Amino acid sequence: MKMLLYKIWAAYAVILFLLLMLVSLPVVAFTMILTPGPRALRNNIWYLHHVFTPTFLALVGIRVRVEGQHHLDPKQSYVIVGNHRSSLDFIVNAHAFPGIFRFLAKQELQKIPIFGFVVRKMCLIVDRRSAISRARSVVVMKQNLAEGYSIFIYPEGSRNKSDEPLATFYDGAFRIAIQTKAPLAVQTLVNIHNITANGAGLRPGTVRVVWEEPIQTKDMGSDDIQGLKTLVEEKMRMRLKS
Repeated sequence: MKMLLYKIWAAYAVILFLLLMLVSLPVVAFTMILTPGPRALRNNIWYLHHVFTPTFLALVGIRVRVEGQHHLDPKQSYVIVGNHRSSLDFIVNAHAFPGIFRFLAKQELQKIPIFGFVVRKMCLIVDRRSAISRARSVVVMKQNLAEGYSIFIYPEGSRNKSDEPLATFYDGAFRIAIQTKAPLAVQTLVNIHNITANGAGLRPGTVRVVWEEPIQTKDMGSDDIQGLKTLVEEKMRMRLKS
């Protein structure tokens, strides 16, 4: 019976998300008309992160308890990495960050009705099957970091559907952090699997999010990529055990 209720609540959450996104499209469009250019993008991302996201979470009964947020400077550009366990992650990721960031999103998300439009406008898109697309996305990420945006990357690449707490990490996020000398901010969603019933549904509850003190990369080189990746994985594993 519980699993049935979790599935019903998940269906409600999906419908609510799409309805709120539909309602938000005029807001996004109006902002683009009112403040054309780069400022419109920043304003729309801020709206989605700090108005849309908390509204949605409140309506589905999910609270977010953030720890370690004092380590972050909202005016600083970070390469942000986080574990990826559920389709709810990106909403919690945005809510838990004091500033704004752009997601590195896979191309397939553009096909989702309504949401796909927002993905095209707000995120950085990469076709993981194309070496050219991956190379181009690296250039764009570096440009965005230089423009003052933070960039959020899932080092696992896609959702971890295994029984292990973390999937294998790719090098990309760590290489970009080192190449751009941007601090690396590490976010761990500790108990998201409980809220999403291990991907089988959704239930109200509290998600615990932990930020580590950002890792400085200004003195690192390409030889440090593996060590940095290992360090971040250890930090996340430690949090997931707590």
